[in-house]
Amino acid sequence: MLELLPPELPWLLVIAFTAGLVDAAVGGGGLIQLPGLFTVLPQHTPAALLGTNKFSSMFGTGAAAWRYARSVRFPWRPVLLAATAAFACSFLGATAVSLLSKEAVRPLVLALLIVMLGYTLVKKDFGALHRPRVIGRRELAIALLMGGVIGFYDGFFGPGTGSFLIFLFIRFFGLDFLRASAASKVVNLATNVAALVFFVPSGNVLLALAVPMAAANVGGAVVGTRMALRGRTPLIRRFFLILVVVLISRMAWDTFTGA
Repeated sequence: MLELLPPELPWLLVIAFTAGLVDAAVGGGGLIQLPGLFTVLPQHTPAALLGTNKFSSMFGTGAAAWRYARSVRFPWRPVLLAATAAFACSFLGATAVSLLSKEAVRPLVLALLIVMLGYTLVKKDFGALHRPRVIGRRELAIALLMGGVIGFYDGFFGPGTGSFLIFLFIRFFGLDFLRASAASKVVNLATNVAALVFFVPSGNVLLALAVPMAAANVGGAVVGTRMALRGRTPLIRRFFLILVVVLISRMAWDTFTGA
């Protein structure tokens, strides 16, 4: 039986577990899992690796969203509205891949990440306190626009989606880092499901690897969510800042080296 297991599977399980753990706290699991897939499985097509990544991530994100929803209160109306818009617009983002150049998008994303980092560092209480806004028409409109833009971005490009969502939920809805991270999982789950609507029927998911990776991702998500809930907001803020710095470094490298 052991001989039938792909030799790459143990490495992929470690990668998926780590990605699930990080993603549950602050997002950015794709920064670990997707490069890991491309490194360990270079013989497969990019579409198959992207589909496998989304399949595994969907279950980890779903597990994190479920655990957060049971432990943390956040405003469901704007979150679900943002998730619906993100689901729909992720299809548009996927189709835009053939029309737009990702190289043209990278400098803009890099600039946005730097602004986001600077804003978070300057405002010491940003995300530290939970000051929920009254949800009116303005907030629902913001949620719809936010979900649409982020959904499009995730379908088209993707890096930093979770971090952008956390930042926007804090900035426009007054959530703290813990609740913003929880809300971002719901929206991120919608974009993952939307992507799989394309990847699964087209056969671009390596199920023999994706299924055990999904189980490992869920395990990491459970551990990561538990750590986040125990460490509460200060721990998530620190992780968030570290992740954004990593994102900026990677994006700068890709932008200036043409990778």
